[in-house]
Amino acid sequence: MVIQVFDIKEIFNTIEIRNSARIIRNSFTTVAREFNLTRTNCPTHPSFITVQQLTDLNKKGLMFFGGFLGKIQIGFVALEKADTELYYLEKLAILPYQRHHGYGHRLVEFAIDYVQEHKAKKISIGTIDEQTILKEWYQKLGFKEVSTKKFSYLPFTVCYMEINVPQK
Repeated sequence: MVIQVFDIKEIFNTIEIRNSARIIRNSFTTVAREFNLTRTNCPTHPSFITVQQLTDLNKKGLMFFGGFLGKIQIGFVALEKADTELYYLEKLAILPYQRHHGYGHRLVEFAIDYVQEHKAKKISIGTIDEQTILKEWYQKLGFKEVSTKKFSYLPFTVCYMEINVPQK
């Protein structure tokens, strides 16, 4: 059996962004199916993200990172700097057939290390409140639920969670 190393690297070019959009769509499709999300009732859900939308987020300043097994990208995470003390963690995605091997945890640890190196104090995420398994997973990583909000344009409640980033 060959053991492949899981590497995380920044995503820059058009080909990598195209691959990342595919990974995000494939990963979030399981959520869309579970919650009956469609382009009609939830057009902004990551399961419908386009290459152009992801490119626009990158131009807006979001930093993209891919998780790779060997040369094959199987994961993705984006970080957005909100201010000097806060980053948003967005679009954490692991391809469904690669889940439950610790790769998502590794991407979150990478994000925490990145934010720590940039002297920020907190990471915030938004999840589907009704997606209890995912919320519990984030809680095991140290995130705390801080609020929920119902938006008229979304068919679910958003749960906001945060983690304090230890300072060096």
